[in-house]
Amino acid sequence: MSGKTMCDIEDDVKDALRAFRFRKSQKNAALILKVDREKQKICIDEQMEDIKIDDLQEIIPCHQPRYIVYSYKMEHADGRISYPMCFIFYTPRDIQMELQVIYAGMKLALQREAELTRVYEVRELEELTEDWLKEKLSR
Repeated sequence: MSGKTMCDIEDDVKDALRAFRFRKSQKNAALILKVDREKQKICIDEQMEDIKIDDLQEIIPCHQPRYIVYSYKMEHADGRISYPMCFIFYTPRDIQMELQVIYAGMKLALQREAELTRVYEVRELEELTEDWLKEKLSR
């Protein structure tokens, strides 16, 4: 395969990522992206404001991979508040190989587009909890 990525990242997704990164809200938020296999492009699945990471377990289909860009209001022990943003790649264990390859292949391109350095992978939706996220972010 040449240097071309498997799927296109459309302008609306690029714009959504940019807007998400520079949003001024002080609430947790999620931008969920998925691959449209027929159109061979990344598209927005859902965008939510004021959502706890635990609530994502209810929203994300357990049998389909998703990319989640998550902005988290983190309260530090010293009273400071920061808003770390992370890129979570959810890929269930028992999905079709083809789908796994597409999602894995697009992960880096999307990560670069989102300009995010905190990248985590999750295999089970139950792992998506606030404790899990805090632990990851405190490393």
